[in-house]
Amino acid sequence: MTDYEIVELVNAFYELRNGPDLFNDLAQFHGQFFNYDNTADPTRLDLHFNLPDEPEREIFLAWHRRQMFEMEQAVQEINPDISLAYWDSSVYQSPTDALWDEDYLGSFNTNWSLGRNLGGNGALPTPARVDNLMNMTDFREFSNELERRPVHSGAHNWTGGAMPSTLSPRDPIFYFHHSFVDKLWQDWETLHGGSTFIITSMLRYDGTYSFDGETLPLVDPNDITDSRVLGVFYAEDGLAELDNYIVSNIYNPEEIFYYQFNIQAGDNFIVPEGAVASFKSLNEINLVPGFEAAPGSSFEAVIDTENGGAMNKAFSKGGIARAKNPYPYSELINKPIVWEEGGDLLDDKPIILTAAPNPFTEKITVKLNKRTDCVIEVFNMMGMLIREEAFQNTDTMVIKNLYGLSSGFYVIRVTDANGEILVVKRIIKM
Repeated sequence: MTDYEIVELVNAFYELRNGPDLFNDLAQFHGQFFNYDNTADPTRLDLHFNLPDEPEREIFLAWHRRQMFEMEQAVQEINPDISLAYWDSSVYQSPTDALWDEDYLGSFNTNWSLGRNLGGNGALPTPARVDNLMNMTDFREFSNELERRPVHSGAHNWTGGAMPSTLSPRDPIFYFHHSFVDKLWQDWETLHGGSTFIITSMLRYDGTYSFDGETLPLVDPNDITDSRVLGVFYAEDGLAELDNYIVSNIYNPEEIFYYQFNIQAGDNFIVPEGAVASFKSLNEINLVPGFEAAPGSSFEAVIDTENGGAMNKAFSKGGIARAKNPYPYSELINKPIVWEEGGDLLDDKPIILTAAPNPFTEKITVKLNKRTDCVIEVFNMMGMLIREEAFQNTDTMVIKNLYGLSSGFYVIRVTDANGEILVVKRIIKM
């Protein structure tokens, strides 16, 4: 996360404690319905530890997915550019990680009397534990192993304080942790499919529970076995791949997909007529075949040059802080690409749909969204022009014989027949 996102998310968490207190409400609900196995009435519905013996009551993964979504919706009402992050506790395992800094999630420990004891109450999961989960093919075995073993329980115990208790949602780290749990479920479902629940509604999300004067919707857990149904995509290794999603604006009047590094949208990502959506990145946005902004939709793709701040604060991988420079392509890498009514570019100029493969080895194939006369230039990251080729009346251009280039970052610049710059794209040489 960038400094901007951290500040805004932390401020939103504090604001949610004022007036209607969502943190307290979710914690109290979680505590009240945590587990009834050892009570006088074990038939009552609850949230935890129903597998393997009581699959008819099982909602652990689906309930917490909807809980994360409720919290994220609440912070996005305060600032639509922010989202929950996920804490990969199999990688980030030190009490001195930036996550626990006072300007990140550290201040909540004292201010909210959480009583954390980082690292004092058990071990965090290993990457091998995560890999073992991904190798399971039966959903209920996967869900039971995930819930009961260190991949889920480890972060609760390791953090200490409220986290090992039934009131764990009082600690903001709970939402980072369960976003990671939810990501693992999404990864598993993508690999194996087959997530299914017997129960068809969930506690809190059964159409009868109200918070802050609003009745929460009835949610069938079988309807949210894919996180994309809720518009939730998990980025990894500097790339957010947005696919197989139709913008509906059911939950937000404008759906904003904000990610620090690269956003790539395609493969049936659709902004239909009347829908409103935007992509925001500090780095790069690629619209590949399968992406569609239909006539009558409102869509924009914007490089955020105002709120970048410092990068690599917590869990980002491969980030490069930007600085102004005199290179001939520098400002255009950050140039917004904007769609409005009709789904066409305002200036009707070509844009790169793909520059593949990326990373490349010997050649690059560039595809535009329309036929044109143009010149393609290839620069190294020092701004030196190393290749220039002209093309006439085409939307597909191939630049060959690049095998002699050193590994690293390069930049493609496309200009029209009049020498006007159309678009710039960063690529990587293997």
